[in-house]
Amino acid sequence: MKQSPCVAHCGLNDEDYCMGCYRHIDEIVGWSNASDEQKKQIWLKLAERKSLMQGRENSAILSREKWIEAEQRLKPSESDEVN
Repeated sequence: MKQSPCVAHCGLNDEDYCMGCYRHIDEIVGWSNASDEQKKQIWLKLAERKSLMQGRENSAILSREKWIEAEQRLKPSESDEVN
């Protein structure tokens, strides 16, 4: 299992990417349920994101409200649960 890229320096930019670990809020919230392959793919994107985002500022902290919004987006729909 891949370890989380979290560096405990959370702060989201305007596109909801953490400027500490460079994951999108959906990737952060969904990390614990992601497969090893999904985690690997996220890790592979981080270096490029870091180089593209370096020097940009956080626009917000990782708030509870943002977390709940991401959970709702990632929550399986009722039709997914039936199948």
